[in-house]
Amino acid sequence: MAIINWSSNLSVKIDKIDNQHKKLISMINELHDAMKAGQANDIIGKILNDLINYTAEHFKTEEDLMIKFKYPDYNQHKIEHTKFVQEVNNIKKDLEAQKMMLSLKVMNFLKDWLSNHIMKSDQKYSNFFNSNGVN
Repeated sequence: MAIINWSSNLSVKIDKIDNQHKKLISMINELHDAMKAGQANDIIGKILNDLINYTAEHFKTEEDLMIKFKYPDYNQHKIEHTKFVQEVNNIKKDLEAQKMMLSLKVMNFLKDWLSNHIMKSDQKYSNFFNSNGVN
């Protein structure tokens, strides 16, 4: 059972970014399924690493567009990305050091951050990029 589902409400009307968001949602769901199945930490660690790496690629896509088109809220958006990366890296370190286990609290953090970020911050750039020919 998915912890987060794609819906048209999450669309930023930019195909490449929507597809990246769908992939991130899929990866969070995969991590959630592995946690629920009680899979070994090494499997969960691999999925989390893949999620971290793909998130970096996605953030670069957004930030490159923001720089190219001089998006006015770039700095604030970049700060949100940086804070998220730091938080997820801290979670990864704690999991690796066995200071914590992957929990529903962590999964809800990932789900809530992604859906809130898309619905609030990312939606703000949708019209801006669309008006600059990015679809």
